[in-house]
Amino acid sequence: MTSDQSSEAVTTANLDEAVGFTIPGRHARGRLVRLGPLLDDVLSAHAYPAPIARILSEALTLTALLGAMLKDAGGQLTLQAQTEAGIVDLLVCDYRGGELRGYVRFDHERLAEVPTLPSLFALFGKGYLAITFDHAVSGERYQGIVPLEGNSLAEAAQSFFGQSEQIPSLVRLAVNDTGHIAGGILVQHLPEGEEGRDRLHTRLDHPEWEHVRVLAETIKAGELFDPDLPLETLLWRLFHEEEEIRVLPTVPLSKGCRCNFEYIRGVIARFGEEERRDMVDRDGFISVDCEFCSRVFPISLSDLEA
Repeated sequence: MTSDQSSEAVTTANLDEAVGFTIPGRHARGRLVRLGPLLDDVLSAHAYPAPIARILSEALTLTALLGAMLKDAGGQLTLQAQTEAGIVDLLVCDYRGGELRGYVRFDHERLAEVPTLPSLFALFGKGYLAITFDHAVSGERYQGIVPLEGNSLAEAAQSFFGQSEQIPSLVRLAVNDTGHIAGGILVQHLPEGEEGRDRLHTRLDHPEWEHVRVLAETIKAGELFDPDLPLETLLWRLFHEEEEIRVLPTVPLSKGCRCNFEYIRGVIARFGEEERRDMVDRDGFISVDCEFCSRVFPISLSDLEA
């Protein structure tokens, strides 16, 4: 292997992955995520302007941080930001089994009137952030909704955990200048009662949490999206003075859209015969768009009879 090939292999190995960790002595847990080729795959389906591509990259990184926490392999995490009269009308991402997808619906004309790097409020106006956990094994669904407030999506996520979950948390998201690499970290103080503690309360000023938070806040944006810096090395930089850090198995991440011809045909087949005929266009097809991957599935009535 040449030096160039070796460098490329190392870089690739540090992208599109999530690493979980716990700090038992501080009753803390967290995740580190870095995305690269996955972003290109998702963003290439739409000609997003730079500000929209950037906010979607941050949202996908946040979705990976949250989704990688699911213990149920078949579970799904959905992140949705919806607004009232915002430039961005809808942003939605989801995670299942290491696969990510996402898209943004926005007003092109209004976006052209704002600065190159618009604030979160400039993009969303008054809106809310909804995070939904679907557990496949138990069939349970949990959703938390908080106002979409703060200067960044990371701050909005921290508000979610503070208000909806009541778990002290730190979230940092970063996208490089090219917009092709993004990284993030989520660190949380475990409520008393988890991992053997009596579940009594959580405190934002708890000495254990204050110590972990201060260390985690030293992370730099460049470290989050540096493809030559392994996530485990970054974890060691942050918490190397701790007595013990347990690193969980790395979770590989990839783009995954669940649309396919058979699935779409099954959905259309649930409609009544008359409703299906009303859906047929002038070319004789029922055309179904997938917002996530920007593909169109033409279904004919004969396909439904097959």
